[in-house]
Amino acid sequence: MSDTDPVPKPALADVRVLDISNFLAAPLCSMFLADFGADVVKIEQPGRGDEIRYWGHDKDGVGLYYKVVNRGKRSVTADLRTPLGVEIVKRLAKDVDVVVENYRPGTLERWGLGYDVLSAENPGLILVRVSGFGQTGPNSSRPGFGTLAEAYAGYAHISGHPDGPPLLPAFGLADSTTGLMAAYLTMVALHEQRRTGRGQVVDLAIYETLLTLLGPQVVDYDQLGIVQQRAGSRLPFTAPRNTYRTRDGRWVSMAGSAQSTFERICAALEAPELVQDPRFCDNRLRLKNAEALDVELQKYIGGFDFADLQERFLRLQATVAPVNDIAAIFEDEHMAARQNIVAVEDEELGGPLRMQNVVGKFSRTPGAIRASGPRMGAHNRDVLVDRLGFDEEQLRAAGVPLEPAEQKTALGGES
Repeated sequence: MSDTDPVPKPALADVRVLDISNFLAAPLCSMFLADFGADVVKIEQPGRGDEIRYWGHDKDGVGLYYKVVNRGKRSVTADLRTPLGVEIVKRLAKDVDVVVENYRPGTLERWGLGYDVLSAENPGLILVRVSGFGQTGPNSSRPGFGTLAEAYAGYAHISGHPDGPPLLPAFGLADSTTGLMAAYLTMVALHEQRRTGRGQVVDLAIYETLLTLLGPQVVDYDQLGIVQQRAGSRLPFTAPRNTYRTRDGRWVSMAGSAQSTFERICAALEAPELVQDPRFCDNRLRLKNAEALDVELQKYIGGFDFADLQERFLRLQATVAPVNDIAAIFEDEHMAARQNIVAVEDEELGGPLRMQNVVGKFSRTPGAIRASGPRMGAHNRDVLVDRLGFDEEQLRAAGVPLEPAEQKTALGGES
C-alpha cells in the first residue's frame, strides 16, 4: 500500500455486536470480533459489572484481565431483570448483526428476550448462545463453566503423570477455546446471513470444542478400544515428545514426529547411535520405548548448556524451543518483532498497559486494539441517549449513570 492509497476500513467495520455475556468464554468471542473492527456494545450489571472485573489480580482496585478480554468494546449498564433493561436490549437488537449471551438455557426466555422476541423486528439476527452443556440434552439445565468442561470433555483424565491425579490446566483452556470457536461460528453464520438475509441461533456448549481438539481419542476408542491414559508430556502418537533440562538448568521442549526430524535431533546431539538403535528406528517403535528414549535424550541434552544446544539445533534445523515463562516472553526478540505483545493506553490506570496483541497478521486490513476494557458504563450516554434515544431523566430516575464514575472496587472472588 502506498502513502496515497486510502486506508481501508477494518475487516469487520460493518458488523455490529451486542454482548450481553459475562465471565470469559462468550466475552472472548466478542473480543476477537472487536479486534478486527466490529462495533461491540457490552451490557454490564449496574453497580457491579461483569464478574471478570473481580477475577485474578488488580491494580489500584482495577481488575486487569477485564482490560484484556473487553478491549475494543463499549460498556453500557443495564439490569436485564427489569423492564428498562429488557427494553434496552430489544432496541439494540433491532440494528445489530449478532447478540452474544452465556446465560443458563431458558434465562433469556424467562426475561422476555428469547430469539423469537429479538428476531421479530430483525430477522437477520444471529444469536450466539454459549452455555456449559448446550441448549439441548439431559444436562442442558445444569450449571457449567470451563473447569467442569475440562473434566467432562476428557482433558483432565489425560493430563498429568501416570502415578498422579488428573490435572486441570492452569488457565481457562475450555473457556478460551470456546471463545475462539464461538467467534469462528459467528463468522460462518454471518457469511450465510449475508447470502440469504436470514439469521439463526448458534448453540455452543463449553465442553464441545475441547472434545474435538483432544486428538484421536474418539476414533482410537471406537476402532481399537484404547482409552488414553496420563503420560506426562508424552503423546500417544509420536515420540520423542517431552521437556528436557540442559546442563545449566534451563528447560527445553522437543518433538520429533517425522523420521527426518528425529534424525536431525540426534545429529544435533551428536548421538547417531540413537537412530540405529532397534528400539528407536521408527516412530511406532519409539512410542513403544518412549520412556527409554527419554532417558537417553536427557543424558545427551544434560551435557549441553542452553545457548550451545540452541545454536546446534538451529544450525541443523532440528526442532527445539525454550520453555518460556512470561518474563522470558517479554524479552523474546522474535515476539517483539512480531509485536505479539502491545502497549495500550488506559485512562483508568493512568498509563499504558501491555497485553497480548491481535492474533494473526492481515496484509491489507489488519486488526488492532482500539482501546483497553472501559470503565463500567463509560458509554451509557453515547449508546442509550445518542443511539437509542432514551430520555435522560428516565435513565437517571432508573439509576442509570450517564457519566462513568470512578470505579475502584474491592476485588476478590474465585477465578
